[in-house]
Amino acid sequence: MSAGARSARESAMRLLERRDYGRDELLARLVEKGFGEEEAAAAADRCVELGFINDENYAAMVARHYAARGFGERRIREELRRRRIPREHWDTALDAVPGDSDSAYRCLCSKMRGRAPEPDELRRAAAAVQRRGFGYQETREAVERYRGEYATQEEA
Repeated sequence: MSAGARSARESAMRLLERRDYGRDELLARLVEKGFGEEEAAAAADRCVELGFINDENYAAMVARHYAARGFGERRIREELRRRRIPREHWDTALDAVPGDSDSAYRCLCSKMRGRAPEPDELRRAAAAVQRRGFGYQETREAVERYRGEYATQEEA
């Protein structure tokens, strides 16, 4: 084994000590650190062989993490893409995340802070919900629910 290959493996292990990586993400990080493409690929492949990297488990972990932080499916997909996780693992990871239809509503409520559903403010809050990765339909349902519950509070 050449000194460069040994150094790439050692660097890969140091990176994996700090946090989890997917294979392609680790490969890119090693190349970024100055290792050759072949050395970095060999180090990443060795980590996969040894079981230190499992793209499927990593994808599920990333999806759970961002779902727990209140992000929608689109934002989670973007994060999986950014972390260079192969697409074949995305659907499995997203299926493992428990579907929470209230997430968009909770996000909208946090943006509105109990204020009256004025059209401009509600539009800005809905846009913020969509930027967190929720789709149009989810956002629209959250807005309608907020309007309905606010009207119910006013009547009481």
